[in-house]
Amino acid sequence: MMIQDTAQAADVARRLVMEQFPSALAAWLGGSVVRGDASATSDLDITVLLDGLPAPMRRSIEYGGWPVELFVHTEASLAHFCEKDRQRRQPTMMRLVGETVILTDTDGSGARLQQACLAEVEAGPSALTTAELDLLRYTITCLLDDLADASTDDVRTAIASVLWQDAARLLLTGVRRWYGTGKGLLRELSAYDAIHATNHAHDLPAGVRAASAGDSSTLIEHTEQILNLHGGRLFAGFELAAEPV
Repeated sequence: MMIQDTAQAADVARRLVMEQFPSALAAWLGGSVVRGDASATSDLDITVLLDGLPAPMRRSIEYGGWPVELFVHTEASLAHFCEKDRQRRQPTMMRLVGETVILTDTDGSGARLQQACLAEVEAGPSALTTAELDLLRYTITCLLDDLADASTDDVRTAIASVLWQDAARLLLTGVRRWYGTGKGLLRELSAYDAIHATNHAHDLPAGVRAASAGDSSTLIEHTEQILNLHGGRLFAGFELAAEPV
C-alpha cells in the first residue's frame, strides 16, 4: 500500500508506535515516504528510541496495510550504529534519524538526535586515508585489466557489475561524499551530478549495460576518468600490510 501524503503515512506510523512502544522516548519516520519518492512497494522505516529492552533490535511487520521496518534502539546502540556508518561512509542509520518526521518526543531526545544526525549527514564523511585511497585505486586497476581481457559477455557482466560500484565509491568518498548501495548509490551519484554538472548516475550503469552486450570501452573510459581525478591507476608499488598473527 502507498499513501501519497507524508502526513497520512506519519499518522499510521505514529499509531503503530503508540500501540507497540507506549514507553518510547522518541520515534522517527524516515525513508522514501519522507523523501517524497515512495513507490507501490515502499515500506515505512520507523526508528524507535527506548531506554532499555527490547532494544536494540529490528523487526519487519505489516501494519495498516503497510510493510514496516522497525529499528528499535537505545541511545547507546544508536550511537554504535552511527559509528559503523562513519566507518563504512554509508549513513544509513544517520539518515533514518536525521532525515525524518518526528513521531513522538517525550524528553527532547527526538529533536536533539535528529539535529545531530542531520548535521553529520550534511557534513559528509571523513576523508579517505592514503591507505584507503591506494586500495581503491589498486582494486579498480585490477578490475579494469580483467574487464579489458574478458572474453565472454558473462564474464564482462560479472566484472562490470563490481567495477561500476567501486568507481562510484572512489568518485564519492574521494571528495568526502557519502557512499550507498543499490538505489541509495544512484541517489548519492545523482546528488553529486547535480552539484558538478556531471552524469555519472546514468553513465556508469549505461557502461555496465554496454559491457554486458560486448562493449567494455565506455565503462573502461569512464572509470579511468574517475581514477585520474584521484591519482590514476595503481599496481606497481602497491603494498598492504596484514595484522600480526
